[in-house]
Amino acid sequence: MGADQALRAVHARQPAPGRPNPADAVTTAEPLSEADQRLSGRLMRVDHAGEIAAQGLYQGQALTAHDPKVRERMQRSAEEESDHLVWCHRRIEALGTHASYLGSFWYLGSYTIGALTGLAGDRWSLGFVRETERQVIRHLDEHLHRLPPQDQESRAILEQMKVDEAHHAYVAERAGAVELPAPVKGLMRLVSTVMTGAAYWI
Repeated sequence: MGADQALRAVHARQPAPGRPNPADAVTTAEPLSEADQRLSGRLMRVDHAGEIAAQGLYQGQALTAHDPKVRERMQRSAEEESDHLVWCHRRIEALGTHASYLGSFWYLGSYTIGALTGLAGDRWSLGFVRETERQVIRHLDEHLHRLPPQDQESRAILEQMKVDEAHHAYVAERAGAVELPAPVKGLMRLVSTVMTGAAYWI
C-alpha cells in the first residue's frame, strides 16, 4: 500500500481534489510575460515538490505512529495535503512547465524522515510536523512576495495552502507536539534550502 501511495503521489495523474481549486475563482488581469510565466512556473514547481515531500512525510509518520489517533491524524493530514498536490500540479501545467524530475527522491527521503520521527515517539513526530509547517509557511510567504503581481491564480493557491499549513501546525500543537532542539530546526532549514534550490531548476 505504501508503494502504491508513493507511485500515485509522484507519477500518477492526480484525481479531482476534495475541495475547489482556489485558482478557479480568480482570473489574471493580463497575460503573463514570458519571463513572469517562467518565474511563476519554477516557484510553483518548488511548491509541488514540497507537496510530494509532505505526502511522504505524513505517510512515513503514520506507518510508525504509536497511538492510533495520531496515525489517523497523520493520514487525514496527508489527504488534505493531496488537494495542494493537485492544485500545484494543474497550475504548473497551465504555466507550461513540468514537475520536478526528482519527485521520487523527495518522496522517499521524506518518507524515511517521517518514519524515523515516528519511531522516536508521537510527541516528537508531532513536534516535527509543527516545525515543518512553520517553515513551510515562511517559504510560502517568500513565494508570495516573489510571484509576479498579476499572477492571481498562483497567488490564490498559495494563500489557501498557507491557511491549511497553519491549521496543521495548530492541530499538531494541540495534540502534544514538543519543541524541537535548535540544531534540529537548523538542519531542517538546510535540507529545505537544498530541496527548494534543486526543484527550482530540475
